[in-house]
Order: sequence, then C-alpha cells, then structure tokens
Amino acid sequence: MPNNPNTLSGWLSLLETRHAKEIDMGLERVAAVKDRLGIHYACPVIMVGGTNGKGSTCAMLESILLQAGYRVGLYSKPHFLDFNERARINGESVKDQVFIDSFAEVEAARAAISLTYFEFTTLAICKLLADAKLDVVILEVGLGGRLDAVNVIDADVAIVTSVDIDHVDYLGDTREKIGFEKAGIFRAGKAAICADPIPPQSLIDHAQSIGADLRLFGRDFNYNGDKQQWNFAGREQRRNSLGYPSLRGANQLLNASAALAALEVLKLRLPVGAQEVRSGLVMVDLPGRFQVMPGRPTVVLDVAHNPHAAATLAQNFDNMGFHAFTYAVFGSMLDKDIAGVIEQMKGKIDHWCVTDLPLPRAASAAQIHDQLIAAGVLQDPEHSIQDFTSPEAAYAYALSKAGENDRIAVFGSFLTVAGVMRARKSQYH
Repeated sequence: MPNNPNTLSGWLSLLETRHAKEIDMGLERVAAVKDRLGIHYACPVIMVGGTNGKGSTCAMLESILLQAGYRVGLYSKPHFLDFNERARINGESVKDQVFIDSFAEVEAARAAISLTYFEFTTLAICKLLADAKLDVVILEVGLGGRLDAVNVIDADVAIVTSVDIDHVDYLGDTREKIGFEKAGIFRAGKAAICADPIPPQSLIDHAQSIGADLRLFGRDFNYNGDKQQWNFAGREQRRNSLGYPSLRGANQLLNASAALAALEVLKLRLPVGAQEVRSGLVMVDLPGRFQVMPGRPTVVLDVAHNPHAAATLAQNFDNMGFHAFTYAVFGSMLDKDIAGVIEQMKGKIDHWCVTDLPLPRAASAAQIHDQLIAAGVLQDPEHSIQDFTSPEAAYAYALSKAGENDRIAVFGSFLTVAGVMRARKSQYH
C-alpha cells in the first residue's frame, strides 16, 4: 500500500478524520474485517467489561499472570500520554513499528468497509496479539459490551465488574438496560463472571438464556478480610492470607475477587500458585486510579467520571486522613452525569478549578461552573470556583494556592488526568 502513512502518528491522524461518526454501533463491519484478517487465538482469552473497575481488574490479571511466568497480552483503553499504552505484551507497551505493520494489514483487509478509529485500532491490536504467540490474552471492553468492537472476539471467560449509569445516549438510562448491554460479552457454555454485588436482573436473565456458566459475587465467589490481609473463596478454590492490592481504593477487593474468579475457571490451562497471586497483587500498577503521588501537597489522580466512581473516590478521601483544604481540578465530557458527580464530591472539595478539555464533546469550564452553582457550591473566603482553558492551567493554579498540608484532587475525564500527567512530567524533567 504505497499511500499508507509510515509513522504511528500519521496513521492515528488519518484514522481520526476518516469515519463520519466517532461511535457507530454495530458489529457487522468489524466482524467482516476480522474474518478477512483471520484473527484466531490459540490461547485462553479473558474479556473484561463493566462501568467502573475494568482497568483495575485487567491490570491485576496481567500482573498475577506475569508473576506466574506466562506470556501475557493486554488491550486496554483509553491511553493517557501515548497510544502505545493501549497494547502490552509481557508488561511492555508495543512498539510503533508493530502497530504500523498491523494497521497496514487492517487497511489491506478492510477494502471498501469503513471503520471508526476505535474499530480500526481494535482490529489492529487484536491481530497483533493473535500473532504474538501468547499464553493468555486480556481484552478490555470499551463502551457497553454487546455492540463494542472487542465483542467480535469470543472470550473463554467474560467478566462484568460493575453496572452503573453511564453513556446513557448509547446504552440506556437504567441499570437494567445497561446490564443487558454489558452481558452481551457472555458466551454460551463459557464462564460469565459478575462482580457487581447487586447485579441487574437483565444480566442474570441474559446469561441464563444463552446457557453461560454464570458466576455471581456473593453466591459463587466472595471475599472477607481484616486490616492485615484478606481471603478469596470461589466455587472450588480458596486463596487465603492475601496482601491487599497495591491499587488503593474501596472497590479493589471486588475487582481482585473477579480476577481470581477468572483464574479459578482457567486453573487447569493456566495454573497459578499462591505466592504468584500475592506478588501480582502487591506489584500491580495502574495510573490514574486513586493514584496518590509522592510529595506535598498531596496530589490524587483519579479517572472518576460518573457518580458511581465519584462516590468511591469520596469514600477513599475519607480514609486518607486530614487535609486543611482540598482543591479539585475537574473536567468532563458533556454527555456525563456531571450533576451526579458534583453531588458525590461537593462536600469533599473547598476550591474547584474547572477546565475546558480539547475535544468537541467536552463540557466547557463555564458549563461545569453553572452546574456547581446550581448544586449549591459556595463562593466565600474558604470556597471558590475558578474556570480554566486547560487541565495544565487549572493544575498550575491549584499548585500555586495549595499549602503543604492541602490536597489536590485531579479527576473526571481521562483527558483531565492526562493533561496533569503531562504537566507533572515536564515539571520534573
């Protein structure tokens, strides 16, 4: 293909401009190109969907399986600073040239079929992972499940971490509607794991109607623990005296339990020892999930962008100890329940630094400002709302105002957290 770009950035620029719709639901086009590419996995595939907790669950699975000596492929999204973050082989981001070669294969196979940026890049990553001679592949689902491009792959084990209200324009406005969409990654005769403590009936009904092997938290697997350690109990396997995952936060044992339930299903094909589980949980690393940065003032990075995730973030704040004032750097997509996020967080924040984001579908700082006023957020000597044109500018302002006993919480869209990560990177280099 003589007209193909010869750099990764060239490819990504091309893909961003090519398809009229950013999100174009339906699997027919992706499935047709997948068949032409001959994507086939000779190893077990674990697929992880859900409203919140997907990234954490994938990271724990990857870390444990790497500790056990397996060759592990991971597809996760979105990325913070580099597109390469989306595909990892043996814990290392895939190199530019591997992406370029895979993009060229998809381009040749698609012929006249139009693909969105997400569909094209998903096929390329699924293809390069299929070709990498791996022992296990972990695929993170994007939006929803049933009509997500990743769902053209049949998983040996499918996990739904949690079901809550998000992406209402595409998935519906109730947990029952969204539960049905999430359950679309389940397959007949295969393990279907749900870690949501109160799963929607629609998810249960769908799993039963297709004959999936449904494993529910609280019924088929659970955990208990004290301040020092915790225990997992599955259908046939127990894991005792485990250390807490290095990922902080209130829901991480639910996510860890889902990961261990998946490994229980695969225990004959991918045996994992107790020490490998312990090491994997302790060593797991995932940016932007209640990530507390070293130094003063305390800086917390968290991609909480819906009310369910914001409630967890607020709960985590309560467990952190005293901070005199908390500054928020907050930016969001316009289609999110911004009012719901504010409702969870407003009692925890003294000074709001709200920001525009570099995407057309982002809420403006002025729109978020109006929602804060509507929610009753005060503006007085100890409370404020300031508007900024970028996360970097909002963070610089918060940093200039915060004392060493204060806290800066950077949350909302991935783009908010990514902007501050970039600012911190240039600050320290």
